[in-house]
Amino acid sequence: MALDKNQIAQRIAQELEHNMYVNLGIGIPTLVANYIPKGIDIEFQSENGLLGMGPFPFEGEEDPDMINAGKQTITTMPGAALFDSATSFAMIRGRHVQLTVLGAMEVSENGDIANWKIPGKMVKGMGGAMDLVASADNIIVAMMHTNRQGESKILKKCTLPITGVNCIKKVVTNLAVLEVTKDGFKLLERAPGVSVEEVIAATQAELIIEGNILEMQF
Repeated sequence: MALDKNQIAQRIAQELEHNMYVNLGIGIPTLVANYIPKGIDIEFQSENGLLGMGPFPFEGEEDPDMINAGKQTITTMPGAALFDSATSFAMIRGRHVQLTVLGAMEVSENGDIANWKIPGKMVKGMGGAMDLVASADNIIVAMMHTNRQGESKILKKCTLPITGVNCIKKVVTNLAVLEVTKDGFKLLERAPGVSVEEVIAATQAELIIEGNILEMQF
């Protein structure tokens, strides 16, 4: 059975390490803050000027002035800091963010990502995506494996305008966990109930498959 958005975020949260500085992109990535493993501390950073972002607030407890870069209401952790966006981008460009989790419309087998523009549709700006893909030590993409028409978004080569080249390390989709290697996408895990054959059928790019591919564990 394919994962839902929350399960994708839950699986990505397993990649977090104690005391990491992490930036969460708009969409599925924001959900990762709800699934921090017990026993570890994470500093979540948002491009609009926040360090120490917590999980989403419960209904009725929202503060309309406390938002992330995607204009969603959020909470803060003890010791959180607020600052201007110039300082926030100085953190990003200064390579002080160790992990970035981004959404994407396409990812290619050599680690290119397209996540900011669809030709012919108005986009109000690409936000911090270009800075993040150029500066973070590790970039994980959270996305659906196919589009609404059933066409693969895991490609040999991106067809949409590129945000960054050779920068993605890992992709977690509703069907699989993929590692970007010098030889292409390596299938690491599959969603519970999803076969290797189903992952292959939903992927335009060639997959490297070694041994028995285990199901994701939650």
